[in-house]
Order: sequence, then structure tokens, then C-alpha cells
Amino acid sequence: MVKGILGVKVGMTQVYDDSGRAIPVTVVQAGPCHVLQLRTIERDGYEAVQLGFLNKKRPRGKRIRASQASRSERGHVANIGSKRAKRRSAAGVSLPPKAGCEPKKFVREFRGPVSGVQVGQQVTVEALAEVKSVDVTGISKGCGYSGVMKRHNFAGQRATHGVKKVHRHPGSTGMSADPSRLFKGIRMAGQYGNERNTVRNLKVVKLDAENHLLLVHGAVPGPSGGYLVIRETNKVG
Repeated sequence: MVKGILGVKVGMTQVYDDSGRAIPVTVVQAGPCHVLQLRTIERDGYEAVQLGFLNKKRPRGKRIRASQASRSERGHVANIGSKRAKRRSAAGVSLPPKAGCEPKKFVREFRGPVSGVQVGQQVTVEALAEVKSVDVTGISKGCGYSGVMKRHNFAGQRATHGVKKVHRHPGSTGMSADPSRLFKGIRMAGQYGNERNTVRNLKVVKLDAENHLLLVHGAVPGPSGGYLVIRETNKVG
């Protein structure tokens, strides 16, 4: 069974344990997902299960919008009778099985053995029923162009002794005649956030299989409505 699932962040709240202690949790709508493809060592060089989450709209006319599924995306999950598939079938090439579902908005792969998993199978939050802790991956909130105090926690300049209107500036970044340049990785102002982050070893507080909800202890990356990848943690302790 796949020890991972795709989901979307609903928001944060708190629940109470048996002793009455308040526990901050993040509510995640996890699944249901469809198995779109199986990666094998013989064909792909590695083993993985490809999952898809949330149906994508089909185009109604000739014009295809970004939120609608293209022909290639529809052919990825179902047999649409393309010319290439007909040529390969006529040549005796065995085509990989299709999931037979709607095109998906969010598609990711989970590395690991594929035994016992079939294309088209539906994966629900019950796949994490015996999992105690998970790793959650998402895109963090974007904060735009930020200065060094906000982005890198710089202290800033002094408030006295000749410092005039540069209190939040980084200060000098220049170097001497040798090497007469800046090294890569110098912390400066720039885009803050909007990066792929992973929060590890979050405890699973509650699992609601009927409503496809997963409650994890603490915060996860991204805003409400952001896509998440939830997998069983490999962190010990």
C-alpha cells in the first residue's frame, strides 16, 4: 500500500485531547487520489507510484484555458484513440494501462515498491491509518520582495552615531582588491517565500475517513487552499 497521499490545506484549528489539553492542528483534505501510472525498474529505471488529485475541467470548445485539461493530459489517464497509440498497437507494442479517470490538477510521484498497487486504483486517507507521523511538503506563502531584516533576520544599522535613513539597510557588502568581487550566496534582499518546503515528523492527531480529512499537529507550508504532499516520515525519534 502507498504510504502517502496528496491533499489540500483547509486551515488551522485546535482540538482537545482526553486530558483537556488544547492541541493546534492543521486540517488537510487528503484524497481521494487515483493511481495514474506505475514506474518500474525495467521501463523507467526506478520504482514509484504516480498519484493524481482533484479533477480537471474538460474543454468545451477549441480554445483550451489553463484551468482545462489538454488533449495530452486526457490521453495520460484514458485511451482517446490517438494516432500514435494506434501505430504502436499495430506494431505489436504493448501499451501501458490507463487509469480510466478524469484528468487531474495535482500529480506527484511517490518513490517506493509498486507491488500490490494497480493503475486506476483509488487511494484514500485510510492509507495512513497506521501511520503515526508524516512529512508534509508544500509551497510556502510568498512575501514578495523583502529586505534583509525580514528575509534573513538581520539586526539593521544603529539608531545613532551618524546613521541617517539607512537603519534597515544591510550595510557594506564589498570586498578588498582581492578577490575584488562578491562570493555566491551572500545574503541580500530579494524574493521571500514561494519556495518548496517540507515540515517533517508531524504527528497524526486524527483521521476522518468518511470526510477524507487528516489532522496533523502543528503548521504546514502554504496558504489555505494550497496543494500538499503527505508521506510517512522516515525520521527516527
